[in-house]
Amino acid sequence: MALEIKQNLRQIQQLVMTPQLQQAIKLLQLNRLELVELVSTELQENPVLDEAPESEEEPARTKEGATLETEAPEPKRPQGPDIDWDSYLDTYSTIGYKPTDFDEERPSLESTLVKKASLADHLLWQLTLSSVPRDDRHIGELIIGNLNEDGYLEETLEHIAELAETDVARVERVLHRVQELDPVGVAARDLSECLLLQLRPLSLEGSVVEEIVKHHLHRLERRDFRGIAKHLGVSVEKVVDAARVIADLEPKPGRPFSQDEPFYITPDIYVYKIGDDYVIVLNEDGMPKLRISAFYREVLHGGAGASKVTREYIQEKLRSAVWLIKSIHQRQRTIYKVVNSIVKFQRDFFDKGINYLKPLNLRDVAEDIGMHESTISRVTTNKYVHTPQGIYELKFFFNSGISLTGGEHVASEAVKDKIRRVILSENSRRPLSDQKIVEILKRNNIEIARRTVTKYREILGILSSTKRKGLPQ
Repeated sequence: MALEIKQNLRQIQQLVMTPQLQQAIKLLQLNRLELVELVSTELQENPVLDEAPESEEEPARTKEGATLETEAPEPKRPQGPDIDWDSYLDTYSTIGYKPTDFDEERPSLESTLVKKASLADHLLWQLTLSSVPRDDRHIGELIIGNLNEDGYLEETLEHIAELAETDVARVERVLHRVQELDPVGVAARDLSECLLLQLRPLSLEGSVVEEIVKHHLHRLERRDFRGIAKHLGVSVEKVVDAARVIADLEPKPGRPFSQDEPFYITPDIYVYKIGDDYVIVLNEDGMPKLRISAFYREVLHGGAGASKVTREYIQEKLRSAVWLIKSIHQRQRTIYKVVNSIVKFQRDFFDKGINYLKPLNLRDVAEDIGMHESTISRVTTNKYVHTPQGIYELKFFFNSGISLTGGEHVASEAVKDKIRRVILSENSRRPLSDQKIVEILKRNNIEIARRTVTKYREILGILSSTKRKGLPQ
């Protein structure tokens, strides 16, 4: 069979992801803070981009929130008293800022920074001030260094003894000294030891409380008060009183020293109710107002007599700048349309609350505004909206539906809220089983399987009925 080379002409359609299109798609899925950071980076890297001064009048806005191109007025010169230039030059040199006497009296920036003390720092500080012999402090530091964030010792005493080149008995002796430090219960090897360390200052040795902590924590977890009373030979009332004491102890001594910082949410969109209508406002706080530099515009028109290479470079940067501005405006319009569609579909939620949230999917919104589902998915990613009902992620409004007996549907988030309310109103002595919750929901015309109730309960972080059983009154 002979091989030959032939030329064929075919016409096919395929999607070409140009750099400009990739940038537009990337902008869609950025939240407000990420967009501000990207715009600030572009301002530094692209000389053609310029930031409009805040003193200029705000450009006219369409209802979608996009800016219209208007001529900025000439900024007025401020009228004020004559400047004492001799005094000015004495304070501000041509090289940089020269602090005044008042500034020199201020504390430095480093001295005003405050770092939250960690559990290890807190324990090492106490170890240094304690009466532990200097030779044993190295062992104490190894013990403290092997504590987890909850304050428990994760390493074995044998391994610590090997690291310290000493015997296990000496390590255990130092461990007891570390366990005397604050917070009480620290450096324990398990929950039982942690609780026992906290019982020592309460002088409860030999009591029912100590016996429960030593031998019956597994029964206490199941709220088996009668079983504990039978094994200890005491009344149920004494077991209940002991359980209340144990409930006041701290199972995680390192909790107050957690380094987790609070997560603050800045809404990307605000939805206000004015009269009977809802108004959508995009959060543009801190967003630089972009425009094309007038200087480089004159260069392209030949006003500065620039060379061909310079003009080509500026032309390339100009195209990039114009595309960025158009992409940002398109992003803002798209977000507005998506949120406006969500408000239209979920009007009852905005008026009455979560119990009136309706099932909604990406296709519904995509068909409503004439866009692709992938675009809706990118717009709703990692963005939050402030509503009269609270702050929610945009993806919160998209959820599956649960059938009602009348053939209608209710949103899964609304069902979760109903389950949470049912459990909150239950009798703590007789908590409702998942099957009982199914029956209660059925009386409210909500058809749902028991395994679905179990799934939603676990998502809400609610324990099973056996573990929710409260203390008898």
